[in-house]
Amino acid sequence: MTNKTFTMLKPDCVEKNLVGKVIAQITEAGFKIKAMKMTHLTKESAGGFYEIHKERPFYNDLVAYMTSGPVIPMALEKDNAVEDFRKLIGATNPALAEAGTIRNLYADSIEANIIHGSDSDENAAIEIAHFFSRKELLENYNG
Repeated sequence: MTNKTFTMLKPDCVEKNLVGKVIAQITEAGFKIKAMKMTHLTKESAGGFYEIHKERPFYNDLVAYMTSGPVIPMALEKDNAVEDFRKLIGATNPALAEAGTIRNLYADSIEANIIHGSDSDENAAIEIAHFFSRKELLENYNG
């Protein structure tokens, strides 16, 4: 168990002007934002990030969705970060997400579900490294 996790506010979150509300919910839950930026994913970057899903039927639609507008990747810190963050965001399907979770409150569908959260410590490290340089992380985690 580590104290780091990764999240990304997806294009629908930005488009619906929910960034402030979602970030407030994240920080109110005790997470510290250690690195954050707004970016627009290229097809290559989105494809690399979601490489694990490459053989799934929804992969091309996922890449198209994730490149449709700006995203906000963040490196977060908190004790028990991955597990606590997964609880905070709720189930991938917002219809099944617990009341008060980010996806329950703001997501429209399984596909447009507002936010990504790492599912393991190993994937959190990989996902953080996909978006943030070692220098950015050292400055923010040690600063």
